[in-house]
Amino acid sequence: MGGSIIGWGSHLPELVVTNADFAARLDTSDEWITERTGIRERRMGGLTSTMAIAAAKVAIDRAGIAPEEIDTLIVATTTPDQAIPATSSVIHAALGLRGGAFDLNAACAGFAYALVTADGLLRSGQRCVLVIGSDTLSSVTDQEDRSTAVLFGDGAAAVVIKADDSDHFLLAYDLGVDGTLAPVLYQDHGGYIHMDGREVFRRAVRAEVDSITTVLDHAGLSAADIALFVPHQANIRIIEAVNQRVGFDLAHTAVILDRTGNTSAASIPLALVEAADSGRLRPGDRVLMSGFGAGMTWASAIIEWGVSA
Repeated sequence: MGGSIIGWGSHLPELVVTNADFAARLDTSDEWITERTGIRERRMGGLTSTMAIAAAKVAIDRAGIAPEEIDTLIVATTTPDQAIPATSSVIHAALGLRGGAFDLNAACAGFAYALVTADGLLRSGQRCVLVIGSDTLSSVTDQEDRSTAVLFGDGAAAVVIKADDSDHFLLAYDLGVDGTLAPVLYQDHGGYIHMDGREVFRRAVRAEVDSITTVLDHAGLSAADIALFVPHQANIRIIEAVNQRVGFDLAHTAVILDRTGNTSAASIPLALVEAADSGRLRPGDRVLMSGFGAGMTWASAIIEWGVSA
């Protein structure tokens, strides 16, 4: 049993916060932020659920299916609206879905984790799965802390995956976590994000390179076989370091962080949706997605882009 992404959509809040906005009130500058992160602006505002609902409606409409045809909803997020109930239940009701729904928290690697989970559901007999990545990191970031405030933004993106009779979709994956690194990036209940930026950078590059190498080996592919690399949008320096070590070039890499900042679980799907909307993806293209985040979690997945029969 295979499958295809038959619908996709995204949503960003209307409020645009530029580097100049931060420079006006914090000891920083547009040049400093851009040089070290690649971020020029980010979107802020809204709830994880409302953004997810908006993105999912676009994806479902593009897929040309009724909401009732979706068997399971998976919401990758680190910023649920409430502790209870799961944000997926609110989204489920708003979209008029049937079947099951659950939240998945694997930080910035969450969307790749969710894709692997969705593939397992399809292989078990389900016909259609909706996967959403949605996060409102601005709500858990100290906006007076210049080391973290400039990095994060809000957003959501969704894909509809439909089973088909092919043997294509998820070609290979690699999932991992190193809990000993939890102290380098965390957020306590009711508190703000704390991050050791230098250590996160060092560990992230190593984890992502190792994960990508593993998933390419599992698929029997090389970097040259990948039509599009969709990395977690955290820092342009991390993306460039990973590309250099693995053998990807920026021309075949989806980069949107200059306009969105780090949106955690929404990061990879936002970049994937923009690539699809801009015509960068063709049937049969192999797409490699890779993310890393708090935990420290990491995940890489290779899919074959196509249209379900």
